[in-house]
Amino acid sequence: MGEQKRKETTKGEFIFGKKNYKFMLIGLGFILLGFILMSGGGSDDPNVFDPSIFHWRRIRLAPTLVLIGFGFQVYAILLNPNKDSKS
Repeated sequence: MGEQKRKETTKGEFIFGKKNYKFMLIGLGFILLGFILMSGGGSDDPNVFDPSIFHWRRIRLAPTLVLIGFGFQVYAILLNPNKDSKS
């Protein structure tokens, strides 16, 4: 009897809503773009200095995009999908 009642009460619904997953994908896109922009800039020869590792894209833009992506992830987790638009 207890098992049957438990099966009836459990629903097959997700924890997050569609809006949450959209924001999670947007955040993931920002994070991936930031890491892609951060990559590269190395030198094949260790005796040769390559100043491209200090380019503004790797120092400022890429970490900013990663932080924005993490911000989207936090917002997506904290967003209440069941909240009515009318207050």
